[in-house]
Amino acid sequence: MGADGARKPRVLFLIRSLGRGGAERQLATLATGLRRDGWEVAVACFYAGGPFQRELERDGVPIIDLHKRGRWDVAGFLWRLARALRQYRPDIVHGYLTVGNLLSLLAPLASPGSRVVWGVRSSFIDRQRYDWMSRATFALSCRMARRADRIIFNSHAGSTLHGAQGYPADRLVVIANGIDTGRFRFDAASRMRMRRAWEVPDDALLVGLVGRLDPMKDHPTFLRAVAGLAHDARWRFVCVGGGDAGYAGQLQALARELGLAERLVWAGPCEDMVAAYSAIDILASSSRGEGFSNVVAEAMACGRPCVVTDVGDSAHLVGDTGIVVPAGEPAALRDGIARMRERMARDPLVAARASRARVVDQFSTARLVGHSERVLEEVHRRHCTLGGVTP
Repeated sequence: MGADGARKPRVLFLIRSLGRGGAERQLATLATGLRRDGWEVAVACFYAGGPFQRELERDGVPIIDLHKRGRWDVAGFLWRLARALRQYRPDIVHGYLTVGNLLSLLAPLASPGSRVVWGVRSSFIDRQRYDWMSRATFALSCRMARRADRIIFNSHAGSTLHGAQGYPADRLVVIANGIDTGRFRFDAASRMRMRRAWEVPDDALLVGLVGRLDPMKDHPTFLRAVAGLAHDARWRFVCVGGGDAGYAGQLQALARELGLAERLVWAGPCEDMVAAYSAIDILASSSRGEGFSNVVAEAMACGRPCVVTDVGDSAHLVGDTGIVVPAGEPAALRDGIARMRERMARDPLVAARASRARVVDQFSTARLVGHSERVLEEVHRRHCTLGGVTP
């Protein structure tokens, strides 16, 4: 094999930003893992800054800031992107999320010979809830997907849904997210500190929903579900995550209407997620749509049993360690939380250990990086056998 065939490919990731989010975390995990394995990687982002940029730079991954000035900074932005592609000369451009994926298709024009891999992180999204730009870019992605050499999904549900929308079945691959189980693990001291900050008693049963304040996370169903538990004084509830101020006000008004004002903490965004997960006794996910839920997997890694809605790959993720209920049904979610509490009462350590063990065994960062390396090497060698094979 020639020198070019023997070396590992040079990979450029392309994403809108490196702010707090599940896709951004997975990109950082993968890019760092590739670099540790001797790959040459860099990350180009439309907008610089954010916690994952700092994390990547600390781990030696270069960041290429494309200096996008806003939605309508188009011509200048595309010129800077083309210049970055010509200068970096990637073997593979790995887009993340819809717009990053679409723009990765410029790579072979600006840097002939480069290959294109898309990263799709979503499953069901009710796009009518979002603006026209979101709907237009998704529709365009369905038409342009065949131009990608490989399309990597983090969930079987996402692959199936996009395949039905026109994504080419022979190019779809599923690689589950990887969780850093060395970082995400239960911490008793952090639990006590976070509970004090939230003013939650040590002996309270704390149910948490972790996620941005977004209609897809369906906070109203969570609030109505836990209102059905509030007759028992032991229960407390917390919502961790930020979002639009107007929507947050609507949710807080609903919580007051349901009589939860004194039992519910609106924690906002949290930098120390290990402490947040450790403080919670049961994690509840009321989402109407997920691909692979990082939140659920991270909570499980911290030994937190989970009650999830049957969306995306959530049921597969929790396996027999969790409880799965239909989406959009507060009574079912309420009963699922109550059943989980009964299960934990029998032996809380068994529930905690089983949740963590499943993530350690099935969803490690080593598996994510190893499977991704295999796909990227096949694309680089141009030996990728089409057929939608899942590593």
